[in-house]
Amino acid sequence: MLETAQTLVLGGTGKSGRRLVQRLRAVNRPVRVGSTTGTPRFDWTDPATWAATLDGISAVFVVYSPDVAMPGAPEVIGAFAEQAVAVGARRLVLLSGQRAEVGVDSERRLQDSGAEWTILRAAWFDQNFDEGFLRDDVRAGRVALPVGAVGEAFVDADDIADVAATVLTEPRHSGAIYELTGPRLLTFADAVAEIGAASGRDIRFVEVSTDAYAATLTAHGRSAAEVDQSLYLFTKLMDGRNARVEHGVQKILGREPRDFRDYAGAAAATGVWTAH
Repeated sequence: MLETAQTLVLGGTGKSGRRLVQRLRAVNRPVRVGSTTGTPRFDWTDPATWAATLDGISAVFVVYSPDVAMPGAPEVIGAFAEQAVAVGARRLVLLSGQRAEVGVDSERRLQDSGAEWTILRAAWFDQNFDEGFLRDDVRAGRVALPVGAVGEAFVDADDIADVAATVLTEPRHSGAIYELTGPRLLTFADAVAEIGAASGRDIRFVEVSTDAYAATLTAHGRSAAEVDQSLYLFTKLMDGRNARVEHGVQKILGREPRDFRDYAGAAAATGVWTAH
């Protein structure tokens, strides 16, 4: 049997997972990192890897890749949750997205597993601009996306990690759903303008057609499946349904969430957006 690790953090090398691992270890809570590069290896597309990763686990932070709102996600998340509960993992915390039909189906599959569950519905991460898929575009000075003037309450990954660490270690959050957003709505053009101001650079946001965006992704070597996933997220979810500010961070942490402007200033200070 593998050494006992109380909490499994899936996506433990990603934006929110990496930060959560740091917080749990800081309070001496045993942690196992679940990732395709971890030991044991965890892969959502290979259920044969799940058992070893779950061995000795009592709680799981569930991050599904590529996204809980993708077609097929509910079935995979449901199968994993049932297996986790069957081997003794009683506490499951799912990182979901703001309300969308397919995302809600994924949540229900986890809720029906028999676990003590908590759902964290997060807005788009601030860190997509400096740690994620938009970083190189920001460096190049042009962010082109198939999205218009739709408001998004971008949320900071550090706030998500603080929230996740709290709900994983406090039983009073069992059976709760929390909506996690930043403190104000911004369009993608607004966000890019904030980054430009923070970094002292001229960075433009350009709205492009879905066809043009797909062509760009393909030219950069993205697979057809990856292109379809990106288009799904922008065309199906960025339609205004999530243009609202919620207060989950305040409810759990008793403080305001980090503002995008503060995030942009701190990220710019690291030089991450310096043109190469």
